[in-house]
Amino acid sequence: LETFSTLTTLDLTRNSIGDDGAQALAEALKTNSTLTTLGLGYNSIGHDGAQALAEALKSNSTLTILNLRSNSIKDSEAQALAEALKTNSTLTTLILIDNLINDSGAQALADALKTNSTLTTLELGENLIKDSGAQTLAEALKTNSTLTTLELEFNPIGDDGAKALAEALKTNLTLTTLNLAGNSIKDTEAQALAEALKTNWTLTTLNLISNSIKDSGAQALADALKTNSTLTTLELGENSIGHDGAQALSEALKTNSTLSTLNLMTNSIGDSGAQVLAEALKTNSTLITLDLLGNSIEDSGAQVLAEALKTNSTLATLNLTSNSIRDDGAQALAEALKTNSTLTILNLDGNSIGHDGAQGLAEALKTNSTLTTLELGYNSIGHDGVQALAEALKSNSTLTILNLRSNSIGHDGAQALAEGLKTNSTLSTLDLHGNSIQDSGTQLLAEALKVNST
Repeated sequence: LETFSTLTTLDLTRNSIGDDGAQALAEALKTNSTLTTLGLGYNSIGHDGAQALAEALKSNSTLTILNLRSNSIKDSEAQALAEALKTNSTLTTLILIDNLINDSGAQALADALKTNSTLTTLELGENLIKDSGAQTLAEALKTNSTLTTLELEFNPIGDDGAKALAEALKTNLTLTTLNLAGNSIKDTEAQALAEALKTNWTLTTLNLISNSIKDSGAQALADALKTNSTLTTLELGENSIGHDGAQALSEALKTNSTLSTLNLMTNSIGDSGAQVLAEALKTNSTLITLDLLGNSIEDSGAQVLAEALKTNSTLATLNLTSNSIRDDGAQALAEALKTNSTLTILNLDGNSIGHDGAQGLAEALKTNSTLTTLELGYNSIGHDGVQALAEALKSNSTLTILNLRSNSIGHDGAQALAEGLKTNSTLSTLDLHGNSIQDSGTQLLAEALKVNST
């Protein structure tokens, strides 16, 4: 690297590099003038290696991305890197996910952010940062004017830290992505963040997955969405949101004109929650992705969502994985696909759909011209269901991905699919993992591959 004059990216991820290797690379960075990206994730770089890299950053003038994910970086090493950030004028992305950084390391990095004017992305997820570390980062956000992405997922940040970050959002003018997934955020902290969203006009992505937010927290966030005009992605999966939270979010969707992605996976909204969200979809014109994985939605919930799809003209992805949808729900969704012209991805993995539901979906595929991905893994579509889908493949010209994992498909099903593949001209991925196709079925599929060109 000291003499090489063309290399711009060097990825040394997962190479058992320790301090000696990092020190050698650091020495090279002092004179190298071309390298812009250095990947050192998942190695064993500790005190001496990180300190050497930090020292190199003080004089290096080309590196823009440094990835130190999953090493052995603790507070003293974070402090050294922070010191370097005070004078470095080129680094834009620093990745320190999954290390051993505590509050004092976070405090040092926060102090650097007050003067640094080039860093746009700081990733500190999966460390040991608590409230006091989050508070100092929040204080830095009040004056920093370049950071656009702050990742703090899976740290033990609680009430005081989350509230401080919320307060910072009221005045910060540059942050677009804030990731607080997997912390200790409850309703009161969600309410504080919601209050900030009412005046903040730069944040586009807020990730609150895997916290302890219940209905009142969701209601506060929903209220903010009625006036907020910048947020495009709200991640609320793996919380404890039920019908009331879903209802509040649904009301917000009726007037909000910017949110494009709403993730509610693994909550408890049930059929009643699905019903109110479906009502919102009839008038909402901006939501593109709705994730309802693992929400105890049954046929009646699927039926009302299907009804909404008949008039909705923006939703492109609907995830209904791991619910309790049976044939009636699948048939209703199939009926909607006959007229819907925007949905491109429908995920029905892990439900209880049998051959009747699969036949309904197959019938829809014969006329639908927008769906590109259909996920039916881990259902019970069996012989008749797969035969119907195979028949649909002969005329469908848009589907590119079909997932039929673990559906008790045997020789006859493989034979039908093989026939469909001989004439189909668009399918690029067919997932048959965990079925009972055996050698005879495989031979038939192999024969089809000889003529299939997609």
